Amino acid sequence: MSFDPNLLHNNGHSGFANGTSGALRETGVIEKLLASYGFIQCTERQARLFFHCSQYSGNLQDLKVGDDVEFEVSSDRRTGKPIAVKLLKVKPEILPEERITGQVVCAAPLNLENKSGLKPSSPGQTSGSVCYERNGEVFYLTYTPEDVDGNVQLETGDKVSFSMETNKHTGAVNAHNIVLVKKKQGRCQGVVCAMKEAFGFIERGDLVKEIFFHYSEFKGNLDTLQPGDDVEFTIKERNGKEVATEVKLLAQGTVIFEDVSIEQFDGTVTKIIPKVSSKTQTDPLPGRIKVNFAISKELPFGDKDTRSKVTLLEGDHVRFNISTDRRDKLERATNIEILTDSFELTEESRELGVIAAMRDGFGFIKCVDRDARMFFHFSEIMDSLQLHISDEVEFTVVPDVLSAQRNHAIRIKKLPKGTVSFHTQSEQRYFGVVEKEAAGSISKSTSPAKSKEKNGELPPSAEDFSNSNTESTLQDANQFLHKTKDSEEGVIAYDEAGIKMTVPYHIKELEGCPIPQLGDKIEFSICEVKRTGLQSAVSIKILNRSPNTKRLVGYVAALKDNFGFIETSQHDQEIFFHYSEFSGDVDELEVGDAVEYNSSKGKGNKVSAEKVAKSTTVNDPSDEVYPTVYTGKVLRPLRSVDPQQAEYQGLVEVTEEGSDEKGEVYPFGIISLANKTDCLQKGETIKFQLCTVTQTGQKLAYNATTLRRGTVDCVKDQFGFINYEVGDGKKLFFRVNEVLDGVELQPGDEVEFSVILNQRTGKCSACNVFRVSEGQKLVAAPRPDRLVHRLKSITLDDASAPKLVVVRQPKGPDNTKGFTVERKIRQAGVID
Repeated sequence: MSFDPNLLHNNGHSGFANGTSGALRETGVIEKLLASYGFIQCTERQARLFFHCSQYSGNLQDLKVGDDVEFEVSSDRRTGKPIAVKLLKVKPEILPEERITGQVVCAAPLNLENKSGLKPSSPGQTSGSVCYERNGEVFYLTYTPEDVDGNVQLETGDKVSFSMETNKHTGAVNAHNIVLVKKKQGRCQGVVCAMKEAFGFIERGDLVKEIFFHYSEFKGNLDTLQPGDDVEFTIKERNGKEVATEVKLLAQGTVIFEDVSIEQFDGTVTKIIPKVSSKTQTDPLPGRIKVNFAISKELPFGDKDTRSKVTLLEGDHVRFNISTDRRDKLERATNIEILTDSFELTEESRELGVIAAMRDGFGFIKCVDRDARMFFHFSEIMDSLQLHISDEVEFTVVPDVLSAQRNHAIRIKKLPKGTVSFHTQSEQRYFGVVEKEAAGSISKSTSPAKSKEKNGELPPSAEDFSNSNTESTLQDANQFLHKTKDSEEGVIAYDEAGIKMTVPYHIKELEGCPIPQLGDKIEFSICEVKRTGLQSAVSIKILNRSPNTKRLVGYVAALKDNFGFIETSQHDQEIFFHYSEFSGDVDELEVGDAVEYNSSKGKGNKVSAEKVAKSTTVNDPSDEVYPTVYTGKVLRPLRSVDPQQAEYQGLVEVTEEGSDEKGEVYPFGIISLANKTDCLQKGETIKFQLCTVTQTGQKLAYNATTLRRGTVDCVKDQFGFINYEVGDGKKLFFRVNEVLDGVELQPGDEVEFSVILNQRTGKCSACNVFRVSEGQKLVAAPRPDRLVHRLKSITLDDASAPKLVVVRQPKGPDNTKGFTVERKIRQAGVID
């Protein structure tokens, strides 16, 4: 298309004499620009004007679509249509752009073709809208995808920043240069890490950060929410702070903070976690482990990253996994365990010992190289093993954190049996003579020490508990300690290479053998303590008794709380002895055991036994037992059964069936009973044999057994009573577990049984209960006809009928009283 300027109505000249034009100038925007012409969209009116490029006064290369221009309007001489002439480019005024923060209300679809300047893919392209708040009012602005900076797809709820622009054609204001500030926050996940009275905190799964939540925001039963539960929530701002809302419980294991490597790595501890945290310590992962990768690096770790609570020391060789936090990609060492060769590689000073005592959460080790026992916590036991008394262990001794004067054992490792030895024992056997008798004591059976020694636990000393650093431990120690009577060592003289030597010995080294007396010839070995080098005689064996030594023999007749009685070899009296005079474990001593002892007189010329020990050399009267079995009747029981009688021995009279004549009467003692715990009562019928006492030639009843029968009076849950008179009682107690063959007894059953006397309480009870025959079964009698007739004739309306009166209303599980549902009369044959 060509254009001739002479075709204008004014022939290219102004209508005024001075050459100025009187026409009004308008403004517009270059809408279309081709090689030699273009079109302008007027700003002040709805018009689209043609212009020729020759009408632009300036460099045509600077003119672009969208530029603002100023022009005059003329008409084309050929067509008469208005055209724009005398174009001037208007330079826009650059003003500081105000940025407004708002939120996307309705997102516009992203159209990539429009971004490239091509035509929209669909003529019905819709725009989006944003809103912002100003002075308490909310305003809405439209925008198109071209107004969004960058190739970003906005979504409803996104936080954006934009400037306002006025459309020159329509005068409408829209959002321009939109920049995404923050994407809309969706549902987040996390783990409840703390709970207070009315609120709690959640560790977020997307950031290394905790967020507050109020219990009113939890959607569910608050009683089921606990620290460590996985939850999801929505983040909102309140008073300028982020809070979690709409908190809901998730399945356990939904939220995963970190990824743990399958592969394990070896490293060296370069920095340990301090036992006592300081106020300046802010690093949650204060420990460090050096790993030799292609490039050496240090990994942090915390107190929860070790497999056990065993103390780690610098230089330890450890094995671990690497954990990578999904939120900030931080790597740390976890599942840390000490390698078995760590002690050898670090040349750590290790000590040996034996577990001597164990309490709730702590214990003591008897050390090979130390006098005092070493305190330890169960958390320091390696390999998660359970230790027991007398287990052999190795350990490391370190000063206590709170008190450097106290030591305790850490990193305790169990050793095979036989590894730890406190002393060395000579293979050579020595022969010598007792120059000084040993005196000792054993704590009574009911004392705490007694029960602990039986279990292999030795009572600790005060020095043992001085190693603990907690007040509660010291309180336990005061209750745990007890005093025992000091033992006095004996002395043995022997010759070695022509030189007279002496060596001490102790009562505890006798191991139940008879106590050596002054002048006795003995055989022994020598034991030397590694820690102190002290020597003592062990494995003592008596070869010859001294002629001046006189030991008495007898049998244990009774055992009380802390003392007992011995039946003499003549079986005619009993002698008192205290448990402190017994050489051995009192708990292993039983009624009827043969013992040897020395007789002594105390205050008031009362005779008692001392230096009591078990004996296997006592002449048993059963060596001269007559085979004839007699039936007899107990005339007098032992004094242990009836403490009121003056004589110790019991008496039994021989009886014959069908004869009223009195038979021979024979004495009996504790050794006469077949069952030493049996309690023969006056008037009971027994079977027995006779034997001759070697020392006196007296005939004595022997192997006495009872013939007791009675009927079951009643049976409770775990016990019952038999109609049998013992002492002042008309009925005899028995326990259900004493019934033989597991028979379930019923009242009226006839039974045979033995009677035993509790030496400590003095009460008798039945044992070895055997059912001989069943009693008559009780049959419930039917109701009398008059009562049956009376019950059938009673109605609810009968005033004379018996009634129940509620004295106290029942209480339900929800603390409500009374019946909430009204009771209805059931119709016969009708099912509700």
